[in-house]
Amino acid sequence: MSGVYEKCPVLENDNYLLRFVEIGDVPSLLRVYSDKESLPFFNSDNCHGDDFHYDSLKRMEEAVNYWFDEYERKSFVRWSIISKKRNEVIGTIEVFQRRSNDYFNQCGLVRMDLRSDYETESCIENLISILIEPVYELFECQMIATKAITLAGERRKALEKMNFRLTDQKLVGHDGAEYENYWMLTK
Repeated sequence: MSGVYEKCPVLENDNYLLRFVEIGDVPSLLRVYSDKESLPFFNSDNCHGDDFHYDSLKRMEEAVNYWFDEYERKSFVRWSIISKKRNEVIGTIEVFQRRSNDYFNQCGLVRMDLRSDYETESCIENLISILIEPVYELFECQMIATKAITLAGERRKALEKMNFRLTDQKLVGHDGAEYENYWMLTK
């Protein structure tokens, strides 16, 4: 697994490119993380109270710098999502191998944050199709999990199409809090 933390791979298909987040992405990412329509879909479970709503370039830059620090600590990888059609950053994807004492131990946990105009079944399906095989390999896992709340109808339709299944298992946070609405795919 250390390979992904030595050189972050670029992943892509015909529509989207995923590459390691860059400081130059901050203005575009601010459009994502200041988008109040997107906010309910962001997975901030177990994130020490951060809801990922940023409304200034300074705060967005602090978040990106934090992501760099966590990558250096081998905690998670944060890719920027680039729409090839528009040549713009439209969100991020975070992935890590979760180590825990719950059902989600050693799973590849995927967090996908999209600008609201990209929160569509086809976009999400496209992005998940880029990720599945690399996540299994890069994060040495047999299971992938991602969150999709009831309100996230487009996301849930895409996950179903990609053979993810909603589980009733709870993800248990570092403080004992329990989180639900997780969708699983097993290798």
